Amino acid sequence: MPLATKSLSLLIWRGSSQTTVIVRTLLLSAVLLLLLPGAVLTQTNEIAPPASLVVEGIPKVPASLAAEVGRYTKSRAAELLSWHPVRREMLIATRFGNTSQIHLVKSPGAARRQLTFLDDRPTRGVSYQPTAGNYFIFSKDTGGDQNYQNYRFDLPSGTITILTDGQSKNSPGIWSSDGDRIVYTSTRRTGKDTDLYIVDPLNPGSDRILAELQGGGWTPLDWSPDDRQILVQETISINESHLWLLDAASGVKTLITPKDGGEKTSYSDGHFRKDGKGVYVVTDRESEFKRLAFFDFATRQFKFLTTHIKWDVNEFAPSPDARLLAIVTNEDGMTVLHLLDAVTGKERTLTGLPAGGVIGIHWHRNSKELGFSLDSARFPADAYSLDTESGRVDRWTFSETGPINTENFVEPELIRWKSFDGRTISGFLYRPPARFSGRRPVIVDIHGGPEGQFQPYFLSQYNFYLNELGVALLMPNIRGSSGYGKSFLKLDDALLRENAYRDLGSLLDWIKTRTDLDPDRVMVTGVSYGGFMALGVATRYADRICCAVDVVGPSNLVTFLEHTAGYRQDLRRVEYGDERDPKMRAFLQQISPLTNASKITKPLFVIQGQNDPIVPPSESEQIVKAARENGAPVWYLMAKDEGHGFFKRPNADYAFYSTVLFVKQFLLKP
Repeated sequence: MPLATKSLSLLIWRGSSQTTVIVRTLLLSAVLLLLLPGAVLTQTNEIAPPASLVVEGIPKVPASLAAEVGRYTKSRAAELLSWHPVRREMLIATRFGNTSQIHLVKSPGAARRQLTFLDDRPTRGVSYQPTAGNYFIFSKDTGGDQNYQNYRFDLPSGTITILTDGQSKNSPGIWSSDGDRIVYTSTRRTGKDTDLYIVDPLNPGSDRILAELQGGGWTPLDWSPDDRQILVQETISINESHLWLLDAASGVKTLITPKDGGEKTSYSDGHFRKDGKGVYVVTDRESEFKRLAFFDFATRQFKFLTTHIKWDVNEFAPSPDARLLAIVTNEDGMTVLHLLDAVTGKERTLTGLPAGGVIGIHWHRNSKELGFSLDSARFPADAYSLDTESGRVDRWTFSETGPINTENFVEPELIRWKSFDGRTISGFLYRPPARFSGRRPVIVDIHGGPEGQFQPYFLSQYNFYLNELGVALLMPNIRGSSGYGKSFLKLDDALLRENAYRDLGSLLDWIKTRTDLDPDRVMVTGVSYGGFMALGVATRYADRICCAVDVVGPSNLVTFLEHTAGYRQDLRRVEYGDERDPKMRAFLQQISPLTNASKITKPLFVIQGQNDPIVPPSESEQIVKAARENGAPVWYLMAKDEGHGFFKRPNADYAFYSTVLFVKQFLLKP
């Protein structure tokens, strides 16, 4: 998996939950204490950090700041997780307390009934038992350690039962067609390899290993209709993967996608067709973009179904009765829902959908209702359903936005600029309201991945920068970003890494040409790989920025590759280069922000989770130590109960307050 799939420097402070790992989404007095468990208003009217945070170099956070930004921190969102297989009900995730929890919604607009009351982390992989729906499964880690465990939640009693070993990293379960078993991967054998296991969730003692596999890139995708075979993806890199069929009894695997020695091909998100004669799969085979295809087992030929769409397919789902294919595409950074007739291949016209981006599509077992989550720049995510026969759209949740009118939030502008080699790079610009005159300060936010992409969504409290401080937000999709074709995706691999830096240098040049942006007041930030790039800009273009914020970013790709979790190393080496090769090691050291830390002369804020196995805290500690030797201000915030991002409300709020303080001190007053 990539370091991050979205611009986490935005998502890390949001107010609810997001499908992979992210949480979206304060008055002086006792009200503040109620809204911020763990935050303490001291006698000197300061916000004390939660006990879990280590704070170095950060000034005291005045309570007045919490009051100033408070109304931007109260929104929440709702994410559709799973339809009940028999009743017209759904599970959603939303947050009313510290972390996102699972709720039941029995009809459109009905009250949200909270089912889980977990203290630590958001859940993932939530799905009803697919035939009767008398229980559901979910996955959760502890303190951000990424060692996800699978659980069963019994609806009649509310009892939670662990299904895995409690120690290793496990993937969410994929249900068999009969609904009596799940298949999942686990690192329990070696700590590095992701083997396949099968278990009946009603009988945890039935857990058994199905297949011992080498490497950390294996993912089960689907069971055949007769439950005799399992479709499995083997990921070598973002550009190369393969599909296998595994015998569900013996674990014997058979490669079904050819390794012909030609151009590397990606396969993902596969589903068996209802007749079992082949699989639908997303692939960039013979194409620059990812298309939906059907692979016929008998002829071993691919039939491409979305050639008319000149963009990547993000996700898809066949209806249970096999009549329709729901497809979400990524069109220049915007998500678009399509419905295809599975027999004729013709696309249906969709009308009546609210404006916004669709994510997380789920068919009801009745085969006519498609559920999804949808958000926009002006509204947080909510759960919706589309009746594909009548065209009726129902909104199931109505998430609160707090004491603020989000209808006035700004929509992003798609921008493009020329990089050093003449290549066109794009991104999204959010401009402050017109009442802010003159050239505006800019926050450049770089997404993670590196194979991620910024796509517009509800920015939650980031709107405070726009609406109250008059700061412009600029989210670039530099080379190596997904969504623009596989050639673009590979432009930053290994020895080409420096060219991604240069895309950001050319962006700084572009900012100079704008009459609405202030080139003398630019802050660069990012999370995970975005944090690495922010550090790179801070060393390479220190004279052209005011300050930088790095959130859980590597500071040296050599030490990162040596110390990231074992199940991730080989996947990351394909992207960044193998640090064990002397030539590559020398190159990675040369371009490392740590190697060039003496060039960091502008204020730096580093944020890190102590339990992060993806980017270990040593990456942040070493850059903080090196940068402090330069005499520039260095702030450091470390959470002892977080991992790759802050998910607990008190931690996230304090980090946001601190970041606003940093912006005011160093971006607005350079």
